[in-house]
Amino acid sequence: MESIDILKIAAAVLALAVAIIGHEIMHGWVAFKYGDTTARNAGRLSINPLIHVDLVGTIIVPLSMYFIPILLGGESGFLFGWAKPVPVNMGTVIGRGGYNAAMQVDLAGIVYNFTLAVVASIAVLAMDKPTSADSLAYIFSYIFVFQLLVINVVLGVFNLLPIPQFDGAHFIMHLALKNKINAVAEFFYKNERYGIIVVLIVLMTPLKDYLLILPVQTILQLLLS
Repeated sequence: MESIDILKIAAAVLALAVAIIGHEIMHGWVAFKYGDTTARNAGRLSINPLIHVDLVGTIIVPLSMYFIPILLGGESGFLFGWAKPVPVNMGTVIGRGGYNAAMQVDLAGIVYNFTLAVVASIAVLAMDKPTSADSLAYIFSYIFVFQLLVINVVLGVFNLLPIPQFDGAHFIMHLALKNKINAVAEFFYKNERYGIIVVLIVLMTPLKDYLLILPVQTILQLLLS
């Protein structure tokens, strides 16, 4: 494996860690602002990556998404994954701030991802595309910032999808409860255990082209135009 390939993998892994760990911490941080100390008491507001690792979401899925296309004779795929969910006591959040506070907690990680994507896009546009004459440090920095842009857009878009267990579904559930549409909230609550199955179906079928890749490409074009 060439040194440039190692740089690409290292930069992508670091960018993924920044994206998914920050995403989860933001849920806990916003909940803490509404009096919920669950995440803080569990030590989950720490940036220590080890305490946020999820076997499936942080290791198996990212490695599969990246290396399976290579094994099939294509180019490396995009990195996607998730960290172990930060525990939040929504009862406390809703008690202190109502359903609007709950929806803020739901969207906190997505806002983090898109904000980081905007910052990364500004950095990418400000940097010159690296050449073979540039130092490895500069090449690594450029790849890292570019991967940070792409991965955060992917995570932001994916978490907006109304898939049970994911942020988009939680937002719809709390919005429904706020407007007393209990049937919708009950539907998402009852089907949370099927969320990971839906995720795998989306990622392994042509659905990902329409629900993930197309909106991601559109947002990236806007950010880099």
